[in-house]
Amino acid sequence: MINEKLAIFGGPRCVPEDVPEQELFGWPYINKEIEDAVLDVIRRNAMSSTEITVEFEKEFAAWQQRKYGIAYCNGTLSLQAAMFGIGLGAGDEIIIPTKTYWASAISAMTLGASIVFANVDPNNLCLDPNDLERCLSPRTKAIMVVHYGGHPAEMDKICNFAKKHNIKVIEDVSHAQGGKFKGKMLGTFGDVAAMSLMSWKSFSCGELGVLVTDDRTIYERSLAYSHYERNKPEFITETEELKPFYHLPLGGMKGRVNQVSTAIGRVRLKDYDEKIAEIRKAMNYFCDLMEGVKGFRNIRVDEKDGSDMAGWYSPNILYIPEELGGLSEEKFLEALKAETGYSGYSGANNCLHTHNMLQDYDGLHTGKPSRILFADRDVRELDKALEPSEKIRTLSIPWFKVYKPEYIEMYANGYKKVVAHYRELLDENQDSDVGGIWHH
Repeated sequence: MINEKLAIFGGPRCVPEDVPEQELFGWPYINKEIEDAVLDVIRRNAMSSTEITVEFEKEFAAWQQRKYGIAYCNGTLSLQAAMFGIGLGAGDEIIIPTKTYWASAISAMTLGASIVFANVDPNNLCLDPNDLERCLSPRTKAIMVVHYGGHPAEMDKICNFAKKHNIKVIEDVSHAQGGKFKGKMLGTFGDVAAMSLMSWKSFSCGELGVLVTDDRTIYERSLAYSHYERNKPEFITETEELKPFYHLPLGGMKGRVNQVSTAIGRVRLKDYDEKIAEIRKAMNYFCDLMEGVKGFRNIRVDEKDGSDMAGWYSPNILYIPEELGGLSEEKFLEALKAETGYSGYSGANNCLHTHNMLQDYDGLHTGKPSRILFADRDVRELDKALEPSEKIRTLSIPWFKVYKPEYIEMYANGYKKVVAHYRELLDENQDSDVGGIWHH
């Protein structure tokens, strides 16, 4: 099959059109227990209550191996609450990887902090610990770590750096719920962790965010930030500075989650680890098949040290066009779609520092960009060192949910077939721009 004419030129497809895509890729999974839990909430008109949510928070925190958990209406608010929880505020700086989803970063500006962007490691797309020293200043309050695409960041190096400089660590686990780094669960390394559990994530609950921590002060500050109905004596018991402000949300917004989502989450906890174990088996098999294929390098961990890729949310593979005559991502993906039906994308997330909002946006109409509103230095000057992250090239790969070797092999053969015939796709108008998306 690989040696036959490319499908884009009329040859046979590597993946037949009747492949069971829903079985291979369908997500999230819904069973009767989930349906019954959701219907119970709806029939009781309990969407805006909290009794289910409080139970979910306890169960999720226990699963996450943390003392405290808080649910929010979305992952973005959970991350913002984590920033508020550690005391991030005007004049502080927070180090954030530039190649990530915007929610990991932009909330810092609403608290008056300045974002210092760090490079990501080209081998795993996570924050590069070797770039932290460059980003450091006396104003540095925290590091935001993102376990990108399910790949764990180098938490030992990052945490050692943070401890040395008395800096807080926030883990964004939105891509990696249930993952591990050297045998320890992601979300248990930092002072606080937060994550999205929205409908596309591997731990999917509709629209939901969760924060977990062992620190009582961070917990109470994060709760008071946007849970006005729980900013009261029954919940805020130890943090004296909060007590004069009971009953109103300190962040001026409502973070309460619809209990349809937390009802789903309680059921999801029961078999989530089992489900993502099968995802890992499937995705590792695909990567085994891609090992050594010209033009590509796998992004995955070596599981021998106890690390894993959680549920492999939004997986990517490194693309080296120079090995394929400079073949553009766009042309490769066009040929791949003809072979497999898979509509991939290039570039993973765009580098955030390249967006005008992170350069010139004056959200409060002060005449000064929001990113440096309370800063004593122009941290945008540091963006000049981020060219390595800008040059990283990736392609998405199919996100298999079940281990079906015969079908996984078909998709891998689609990549291999395009590689085998790459010269036929070359032309003098190759677009060499690095791709990327803002919304994933």
